[in-house]
Amino acid sequence: MSEQLPDGVERRAFDGSERLATRGEPVYGEPTEGEWRAWNPNRSKLGAMLELGMDTSLDGGETVLYLGAASGTTVSHVADFAGPTYAVEFAARPARDLLEAAESRPRLFPLLKDARKPETYAHVVESDVDVLVQDVATRGQARVALENRRFLADGGQLLLAVKARSEDVTRDPDDVFADVREELEEGYEIVETERLEDYHTDHLGVVARPR
Repeated sequence: MSEQLPDGVERRAFDGSERLATRGEPVYGEPTEGEWRAWNPNRSKLGAMLELGMDTSLDGGETVLYLGAASGTTVSHVADFAGPTYAVEFAARPARDLLEAAESRPRLFPLLKDARKPETYAHVVESDVDVLVQDVATRGQARVALENRRFLADGGQLLLAVKARSEDVTRDPDDVFADVREELEEGYEIVETERLEDYHTDHLGVVARPR
């Protein structure tokens, strides 16, 4: 099976090993080779989903709403190959780093907002975004995805990383993931799921489409 990577994402050699890479200014101390910088899947759930061969349907050039952008590790890679990329982050400290990552990326728009309250950024984010990427470490991750579904185009895609420990540290992750899937199905058709264990403990990658 040939690997499906978005335009603008390639496998490049860094220090003798092939790694995913995008073109852009480095953000988190990652290795660079010319204009390319390595995309570390151990620090990026979306990077892990791509490494594991999940069908993200990313082509490059999409309009993206990214929830839980933190300090910009992953969303900076996304903005390297996507179109307009809205990056929602509520915590002030990582948002400072996110703003710095955006300085060299004209398509990256940081929003210091709470992903649980989409009405607070609905006036900024254009409707009909192609991709909703979500990586929020909060309880109610399915609810966040459902509340933000309003921004997705009919043929759009949700790329979700579910962190079991954020939902309930005491429960078996498989049970947590089953509950999240069930709630998600109120508004999404789940296309693919895969455990991200190789790179992120107790995380599930989910690809879904709005119903």
